[in-house]
Amino acid sequence: MKRMNRLTELMQGFVEKGPAGCACSVSKEGELLYQDYAGYANLERREPITEDTVYRIFSMTKVVTCAAALILYERGRFLLNDPLHEYLPDFKNPQVFVPDSLEALSTVEAKRPIRVKDLFAMTSGLTYGGERTETERRVKQWLEGSRQRAEKLDARSLSRALAAIPLAFEPGTRWQYGFSHDVLGALIEVISGRTLGQFMQEEIFGPLGMKDTSFKLTAETQGRLCTHYNRAEDGTLTPSTQFDEPYGPDSRFESGGAGLLSTIGDYSRFAQMLALGGEWNGERILSSGTVRLMAANQLSPVQLQDYNWSYLEGFGYGLGVRTLMDPEAAGSNASVGEFGWSGLAGTWVMIDPKEKLSAVYMQQMLPNFEAVHQPRLRNVIYGALQ
Repeated sequence: MKRMNRLTELMQGFVEKGPAGCACSVSKEGELLYQDYAGYANLERREPITEDTVYRIFSMTKVVTCAAALILYERGRFLLNDPLHEYLPDFKNPQVFVPDSLEALSTVEAKRPIRVKDLFAMTSGLTYGGERTETERRVKQWLEGSRQRAEKLDARSLSRALAAIPLAFEPGTRWQYGFSHDVLGALIEVISGRTLGQFMQEEIFGPLGMKDTSFKLTAETQGRLCTHYNRAEDGTLTPSTQFDEPYGPDSRFESGGAGLLSTIGDYSRFAQMLALGGEWNGERILSSGTVRLMAANQLSPVQLQDYNWSYLEGFGYGLGVRTLMDPEAAGSNASVGEFGWSGLAGTWVMIDPKEKLSAVYMQQMLPNFEAVHQPRLRNVIYGALQ
């Protein structure tokens, strides 16, 4: 498909203004349509990007975690509307911050429990650390204290700590990006009796042949890890290892929200599995009905007001994924129902069951330029189809 080669020119343009290197893969109906690379995995050593380059995929982990949890859902191990505390008792009777006045805050007991579905849909009231709300400030303080105490975190210790912090809002009333999928990872561990990494390896990575996808670097994959770069305003790229501690041998934390390492080939298999309705190369991971549920918008009109990232206009949010609801509002030539997510350093996945189409883009840079890169990638890919 000659028109797909426009992606190579697009990526070369990205590298001229942004990341040291990048890669893109497009698959349709079980066949690889396109895969190419631009630039370098390590600029200083002039090491090129290859099909074996390993990337920190950050929040693209979330799609895998939600798919993993849905495997347990299909086995009857939980219902989406189950109270979370039935599996993680620390979340029983959650408290919520409410303003007493312009200056003061108090807490009240939540009107209803956090449900399992709230974790998938980011409607739990759990947040990341930050400064916008008291919940964010408390989470930030706890994380900083944990680092200072040199604590060895894992999914369940993080989950217990988050359960002790009052929520940012009543469960199910709003949408906020946060640690919900890390708690979902803890839920998977409790229900399955396996670590998150073991569960993913046995249920997803092994069956799909994703041999280089894991939470930890090995001696072999360490040498293939793409260098992460921080970009200055003048375009200067500075290598950084600021995110690499969790991938080391001493880390116990398998983050369901951001912890996986993968290659473009591995993640493309996972994406194509979802695009083909839950099955790839004879291995069924999920049913087609469950994939449809995953990709269905879960947010009410009120909740969608919080889901207001400018480059996702026209999209809703499903069970851990953006989902295209209004192509005209999005300015997109994609199909209604195209879904996926992205990662902190600019990685991106696009899945379209209607076209049996998937695409994966990889880079490692902050700022990630996602609002510039990702809509253009989507437009070029769909523009190359007949």
